[in-house]
Amino acid sequence: MDAQPKNRDERTKGYFKKTALRQQKCPNTLERWLVRPLKISNVTEESSSQEGVGMADDVGFQISPTLSLDEKDAEKLSISDIDEETQPLTPQNLDHPQPQSAAATVSGFSQKNSHDEEELEKQAASSSEGSAKKRIKITDFFSWPSSQRLPVKRRWPDVSSEEADRGKKIKPAHVKWMGTPISELNRIPECGGTLPPLNGIPGQHTVLIRVCTDLLKKDEVPVPYPSKFIDIWDNIHVKMPCSSKNTIPVEDQVIVQNFRVDQLIISASDQLPRKTNNAQFYGKATNINRFLVLSKVLDPDAVEHLFDSLLPDMMQLALRVSELCTKPIPLLKRGVSHSITMSQEQVACLLANAFFCTFPQRDIRECCNYPDFNFFRLFKGSSSKKMEKLKTLMCYFKMVTQQIPTGLVTFSRRKLEKPLNWKSSKTLLTKLHITCEGTIEDDGYGMLQVDFANKFVGGGVIGAGLVQEEIRFLINPELIVSRLFTEALDDDECLVVTGTQQFSKYTGYNETYKWSGSFQDKTPRDAWQRMCTEIVAIDALKFEHFLEQFHPSKINRELNKAFCGFRHPEEKSPTLAAVATGNWGCGVFGGDTRLKALIQMLAAAEAGRDVAYFTFGDSQLMTDVYNMHSFLTQRNISVGEASRHPDSFYIFMWPAR
Repeated sequence: MDAQPKNRDERTKGYFKKTALRQQKCPNTLERWLVRPLKISNVTEESSSQEGVGMADDVGFQISPTLSLDEKDAEKLSISDIDEETQPLTPQNLDHPQPQSAAATVSGFSQKNSHDEEELEKQAASSSEGSAKKRIKITDFFSWPSSQRLPVKRRWPDVSSEEADRGKKIKPAHVKWMGTPISELNRIPECGGTLPPLNGIPGQHTVLIRVCTDLLKKDEVPVPYPSKFIDIWDNIHVKMPCSSKNTIPVEDQVIVQNFRVDQLIISASDQLPRKTNNAQFYGKATNINRFLVLSKVLDPDAVEHLFDSLLPDMMQLALRVSELCTKPIPLLKRGVSHSITMSQEQVACLLANAFFCTFPQRDIRECCNYPDFNFFRLFKGSSSKKMEKLKTLMCYFKMVTQQIPTGLVTFSRRKLEKPLNWKSSKTLLTKLHITCEGTIEDDGYGMLQVDFANKFVGGGVIGAGLVQEEIRFLINPELIVSRLFTEALDDDECLVVTGTQQFSKYTGYNETYKWSGSFQDKTPRDAWQRMCTEIVAIDALKFEHFLEQFHPSKINRELNKAFCGFRHPEEKSPTLAAVATGNWGCGVFGGDTRLKALIQMLAAAEAGRDVAYFTFGDSQLMTDVYNMHSFLTQRNISVGEASRHPDSFYIFMWPAR
């Protein structure tokens, strides 16, 4: 009888067994390179007496003697030393809460296991015993399980043991930052070049305000352009709630969606605002009474202000949409680099309409390619997380209705026209400041600040998500407007938002997030009257299996994505601000913190930017990344060399389970 064909798992398992046996014959192993392998308790050593013939993998790497994994144990393996991050969501599941990492603390950030640290110290001490000149390699900075070993070849020049061990002599407990002082890194506006005159460019830049220099003045609200609303209803522009084509069929007739504002409030409360008795409101009625659960957690005075003042003011702002947003707003579609500049007042008007859910429902194609914008999901349920979100957003609406901001905001979708040949790069690494304290938004002011984004920008900001990206979109709510017109990002695209203002303070992370009051943003403005706050949304890959991220194709994708976000096509490197970033693509995305740090350092160097890296309380990661950066810079190893050598990026795949 013919043998039954093996399934993929069996073939993969056999392949790794054979490869491991072949590697037993290789005298050059990684035991002398890896000084800090993680201890994995649920792995049993495979017998070295098995027979078989090994083979090289498809990228030219061979796999050293390894330990086998039981199927159940393999499924239990998880990344416990990485930070929680934005979930990879789709428009259909943005409202579902996501589980926290098992190692997450109440603040949302993971901590090293003390037992593992003791083991690592013992292994490091034993591996260096008897050798006065212990040398380190790039792979020292990746925390592999002890079963994952790869033979490497020495390719780079040695340095003295004193230089090599310089970073290790510093105890993480006694330092809060390492590398270049943050004060020496570039920030805007000090480092920025001269902006050209603000003008719309057909097909490249859409400007929604009148741009005559006489009309663009500090502390004056910009004037919308054109003066009258242009009603366009097609597939390349935002479909506006005030459009005459925004209709629904009712009893075999077609009518324009509209209703009285006071009816909206009557349906939710006995209190009737005096300001809006005869106002007409465009859009479909929303179940606003669910939102009013918020009133149960507010002080009586705050509840009175909510119904008597704030909600009516928000309605009046929303009703001005045809007066403020007169020019058709283009969709930022895939494959096209395009920018939109609008006033903060226009942004506030669009967000007020999103709050009242007045935007027409997207068609089937748009639902798949664009994130939600109406706040329906935010009004579903009454979880404590959503209450804190609503407090944060209501703080924004209170501030903008009391005093309209006078600046501009630019949303730029950028596409990397041609992927880089990373292996041929001769660029050397730039400066690094790395710290276990502080945050990107506070300490990275004036820098290019990284949003650990979902490909649907904003992630679960109007749903259940509440990690790095969602928090940033809440405290800078003008970012949320990007969801109205930004199609899902491709692998070679990013979104850069310049000029958003921070309106709230917060504490905690994810389940512990709390709104902690209003924030007065004193950031200076540039010549276009935009806040000198530049945020780049780049989405990392999600890895179901930890080791797949070390495949060259995955690394190249992340390098190109980060480079697309970090580069500035119109400015030279001496005038570029540093990148303020952290554990991008880690947490539930499955990324290794050290690999992701290295990828970002390489991409920033190629883009001509220094790096300020925030580890969010992880002092061991701070030391490891600093040592890795020192290893590369002391030997003048280029971006190309670092991305070309297999011992820089450990390629190994667990069998699919």
